[in-house]
Amino acid sequence: MINARVIVTLKNGVLDPQGKAIEGALHGLGFAGLSSARQGKVFDLVLDTDDREKAEADAAAMCEKLLANMVIENYVIELQ
Repeated sequence: MINARVIVTLKNGVLDPQGKAIEGALHGLGFAGLSSARQGKVFDLVLDTDDREKAEADAAAMCEKLLANMVIENYVIELQ
């Protein structure tokens, strides 16, 4: 079994209204040193294989078919 963490973020240049709201809230809480905030998603997957290449390929296919919107999002896969 291989654990995979998938981190999905918006591509640069894509508007992020939720990130802007988080940024504004953090400024309102007194965190003045913050220059920007962006939001994303994290998926923790347990893959039933011991083959790291297959696990990464399967996780990438999952991202491209469901977990990430490839038009506006990027993803990173971390195998553990």
